[in-house]
Amino acid sequence: MAGNNTLNFTDSAFDQDVLNSEVPVLVDFWAPWCGPCRAMAPTVDAVADEYLGKVKVGKLNTDDNPGTASRYQIRGIPTLLLFKGGKVVDQRVGAMGKPDLKKMVDAHVGEPV
Repeated sequence: MAGNNTLNFTDSAFDQDVLNSEVPVLVDFWAPWCGPCRAMAPTVDAVADEYLGKVKVGKLNTDDNPGTASRYQIRGIPTLLLFKGGKVVDQRVGAMGKPDLKKMVDAHVGEPV
């Protein structure tokens, strides 16, 4: 359930893929049964395409990866966390449109090329 440029993050590789990333990382915490999460999927995929090379964008299934969800105290989904330098620099809970998601990312990385 991800686009060509949308990554899938897991508990086992989270530190390597997200915290140790050279570029900012947007993580969408979701689950297959979550309607708003499924509704946001095309928006997340579009942002992944637009920011390719500037930001890693991926999803973490909270059902399959409860350790990371617990570690970041994810209580509602969809939750989007933006990591930069291994730290959470922005967070949003709930579905949002593409303009709001881009505004969140742009605040920390600049607009796409």
